[in-house]
Amino acid sequence: MAEDRQESRAAAHGGALAVAAARAHGVSTMFTLSGGHVFPLYDGAVTADPPMRLLDVRHEQTAVFAAEATARLTRTPGLAVLTAGPGVTNGVSAVTTAYFNGSPVVVLAGRAPDYRWGSGSLQEFDHPALLAPITKRAGTEHETAKVGSAVDDAFRLATTPHRGPVFLDIALEALFGPAPSGAPGVRETAGSGAAAPADLDPGEISRIAQLIAGAVRPVLVLGSDVWTGGAEHAALQAAEELRLPVITNGQGRGILPAGHELLVTRARAAAFREADLVIVAGTPLDFRLGYGEFGGKDGAPAARVVHIADAPGQVAGHCPLAAGYAGDLAAFFAALPDAVTAAATSPAGPARLAWEEAWLPRLQAAVKDAMTADSALLTSAADPIHPMRIYGELAPLLDDDAVVIGDGGDFVSYAGKYVEPKRPGGWLDPGPYGCLGTGLGYAIAARLARPSGQVVLLLGDGAAGFSLMDVDTLVRHKLPVVMICGNNGIWGLEKHPMQAIYGYDVVADLQPGCRYDQVVTALGGAGELVTKPGDIGPALRRAFDSGVPYLVNVITDPAIAYPRSTTGI
Repeated sequence: MAEDRQESRAAAHGGALAVAAARAHGVSTMFTLSGGHVFPLYDGAVTADPPMRLLDVRHEQTAVFAAEATARLTRTPGLAVLTAGPGVTNGVSAVTTAYFNGSPVVVLAGRAPDYRWGSGSLQEFDHPALLAPITKRAGTEHETAKVGSAVDDAFRLATTPHRGPVFLDIALEALFGPAPSGAPGVRETAGSGAAAPADLDPGEISRIAQLIAGAVRPVLVLGSDVWTGGAEHAALQAAEELRLPVITNGQGRGILPAGHELLVTRARAAAFREADLVIVAGTPLDFRLGYGEFGGKDGAPAARVVHIADAPGQVAGHCPLAAGYAGDLAAFFAALPDAVTAAATSPAGPARLAWEEAWLPRLQAAVKDAMTADSALLTSAADPIHPMRIYGELAPLLDDDAVVIGDGGDFVSYAGKYVEPKRPGGWLDPGPYGCLGTGLGYAIAARLARPSGQVVLLLGDGAAGFSLMDVDTLVRHKLPVVMICGNNGIWGLEKHPMQAIYGYDVVADLQPGCRYDQVVTALGGAGELVTKPGDIGPALRRAFDSGVPYLVNVITDPAIAYPRSTTGI
């Protein structure tokens, strides 16, 4: 009798239809913060067979960040559920981050009832108009019978390249209303939102292959979409067969593991300055890559640029390209080695590709020189602590399958330089939108996605202020995470540049020595303060051994500024 009652409740309303559609696309967790407008979604999760995990957070942005990180780590879509009005507006920065990162996230939201619309209902707000510019689609479902199919469509769109967030709010009566028998739900091909690989254009491949075969100083850049598109193995194989120097960014990090002979990220300045051909795959030509301008130094001609993307709308239009490709990235990389070999073959036989003679060895030497030059600071005994010493202590403690998350400015910029993943899918940062506060949501998702692996969250002290309250979420849901706060008591990304421009700075100071570790302890976790460089290593080992959310609060030298080459402006 109880089972019959559960089955009748699970099929009784729009919330159950939505949960069934989400589960068909591989969703296992609903990230949310409690709100009455979305109660049927919770009921649908609890009464599903088996139940869908509900993970409740302390701020709606954390729910969306967790859903986004789930998508980026597992390559299945993430689900966030937000209550109406402020629940939605609190999640806007996180939705925007997912949009900039191309992360397949579905955000389902409550909505004031249609029958009272315009009368001033609680939290009555037309959300889609706000969300439309930062999603692939933002819409409303008004009918219970169509909720399942609308959610199914949302997941299909989110997972179709170029991936991104989709927003759907559901009118109160549609979500709470009884589902009629035979209501349309999930199509038979649920979970296959990604488009089937299109036939490769042999002309495009040949053109790109000829450019590579004719290059003397090529560089291949691998970005996040190579990972999220499942092209990491094909990209690695292509790079190794062609002996191409590789620079990685975003979630492209780890496709060539740390120490790989072709990985020249540590020599990126020289590579981009001297290259005659740069092939950029799976990432936009934005401020992180000099807006697509490479070479051209010391009177040399500018490098030719090839942009490889997963969808036509992602190919750069703001800078001149020698060639471009839009489509399945795995298929592209699988076809590339043979095409380059054919382009380099003459009647005398296959030619030795020119960059193996001098260019690749020069970049490899530059990598070694950079590592040698940095070794002193990675072991620095300076007091106050140099932030690089933290990474010198952390790197040897990281397992091959560790997930490292960066949420901060200067402190995390050091991580991007000195923490090199050993596997793909082991790095998360906010991406090109540069939104602080991603860290706790990303850490929650990482612990769920990798339950037995190390999860390390690197926090600037400024970033800590955005989301540290969600340590309570880690504690309540028993999710151990190691947090390391680089605490210099300033907004470093702003203080040093403002001083350089104006000779002074304002609104760039934080509380010196703030005890963020005590905040974590008060919330039920653990932590400690570190002020001496020799104490960093032992504190980190205690954090990894603790089995609880643990924050190592390291007081660093505020006079040290990260030597960045771009402000993104």
